[in-house]
Amino acid sequence: MKKLFFAMLFLTGAAHAADISVEHAWARATAPGQDTAMVDLVITSAHRATLVGFSSPACRTGEMHSMKQENGMMKMREVDAIDLPKGSMSLEKSGYHLMLVGLRSQLREGESLPLTLDVKENGREIKVKAMAEVKPLTMPMQGM
Repeated sequence: MKKLFFAMLFLTGAAHAADISVEHAWARATAPGQDTAMVDLVITSAHRATLVGFSSPACRTGEMHSMKQENGMMKMREVDAIDLPKGSMSLEKSGYHLMLVGLRSQLREGESLPLTLDVKENGREIKVKAMAEVKPLTMPMQGM
C-alpha cells in the first residue's frame, strides 16, 4: 500500500498537506562519488508560511541555501528558514534551493527522491511529503 501511495504521488507530480503544495520538485543525477545534490521545487501556500527545514532518506542531512550575486560572483549561504509568500514560489527563481548533504547512494536519472518539508504556518508545524524527479546529469541547474 505504501508503494502504491508513493507511486501515485510521483505520478501526479504534486504533494499536498493542509494549505501547502509542492510541484515540479527535481534534482540532477549525481556522478559516482558525489555526496551532495541540489533540489529545486515550486511550493504554494494558501497563507504566508516559513520553510524551516527538510529531510530525505537519500541523505544524511538536508540544508537550505540562498544564492546571491555579490561583487560579480555567485555566493551560496546556508539559511535557517525561507519565508514563503501567500501563493507560489519557485525556490530556483527566488535564489533558494535545498541541498542534500551526505548522499547515501548515487542519484540516477529516472529515480524519484522522497522529501519531507517542515513548514510553519499560522503557529503550527506541518510536514509536507513530496517526491523529486531525478533528471539527467547533463541537465543545467538554471533555467528549468
